[in-house]
Amino acid sequence: MQLSLVSEMPELEKKIFLDIYAKVYFDTRRNRPRLKTLEGQTIPCDLKIGCPAKMISDFPEGTIYKLDARLIQKNGRRPYFLTINKNKVQRAIEFFDHNLQVQKGLKLEQKAKKITFEKIKKAKEPTKILEEISIF
Repeated sequence: MQLSLVSEMPELEKKIFLDIYAKVYFDTRRNRPRLKTLEGQTIPCDLKIGCPAKMISDFPEGTIYKLDARLIQKNGRRPYFLTINKNKVQRAIEFFDHNLQVQKGLKLEQKAKKITFEKIKKAKEPTKILEEISIF
């Protein structure tokens, strides 16, 4: 995964970002699904992305998409992205397992607590610790 920054028209300073990962959420104010950027990229997280609702409404909230976008900065307003190549908005293969779990309605895996057997032996009430560890 590499984020490329290409200057489309240097004189106008319009920027295009390639390979952006975004997650679907339901915007109650507009009453439709929307996209928001994910953390861990070289762009700010929680930037909204303008995209046709029909492109992302086939899959449930929480699905992650990969797309190309243009950064839009209007006078005094918060910047946002606008999708380009709308035909290429697709679910991210890199997040295949995550998207599959979301589509099947399964709970996402939670990180298991690391507890060693020594801690269980030393504990006064080992049954409580074992109840906290329960995987299912």
